[in-house]
Amino acid sequence: MGNLPDHGLPLVQLKEQRRDLVVALQNRNGPVGSWELMQIAAIQQAISAFEDVIADLDAELELEAAAA
Repeated sequence: MGNLPDHGLPLVQLKEQRRDLVVALQNRNGPVGSWELMQIAAIQQAISAFEDVIADLDAELELEAAAA
C-alpha cells in the first residue's frame, strides 16, 4: 500500500481551501455567518466523498495487484 496513485482527484486543493476558510474565520472579529459555515461544510463533504472514492479505488488496485 506504499505507492498508490492520487487518481487525479483535487483532494489536496480542497483541504487547502478548507484550511484557508477556517484561518480567515479565526482571524476575524465578530460572529461567524451561516454562509461561511455552509462553505466549510460543503468543502468538508466533498473531501469526505473524495476520500471514500480514493479508498475504493485503492482497494480495487490492491485486489488487482494481489491477483496478478
